[in-house]
Amino acid sequence: MRVVLQRASRAQVSIDGQVVGQLPAPGLVALVGVTHGDDAATADKLAAKTWDLRILNDEKSASDVNAPILAISQFTLYADTHKGRRPSWGAAAPGPVSEPIVDAYVAALRKLGAHVETGHFGADMQVELVNDGPVTIILDSEH
Repeated sequence: MRVVLQRASRAQVSIDGQVVGQLPAPGLVALVGVTHGDDAATADKLAAKTWDLRILNDEKSASDVNAPILAISQFTLYADTHKGRRPSWGAAAPGPVSEPIVDAYVAALRKLGAHVETGHFGADMQVELVNDGPVTIILDSEH
């Protein structure tokens, strides 16, 4: 599982011109990709890391300041670009496998106390954000 975390002063995700999720205050945007072999335990581990990682101002975590999180599924985090000019998506888990794991990540964050908003799994989404810092961190369950 991969999560790209971006510290954001504001962010929103829209589908067909309608906002479906947004940060109500400065917080984190989490782009979430799932690979084969990931499960709910993987989601729990990365949710805890997301919530407790000290990447906000003054070395605070989202849990320290109750910062909101906008979580968006993104299978393209597992693109393989080693050969040719067209990415391969073989490392990304298929939708029926990955959607419940993304849902488990969101549920785990909420269980920890996070205010989480989301996009819609599999939809064509437009994500707007102002990266604060800029700060971008990659969490990978394989490392």
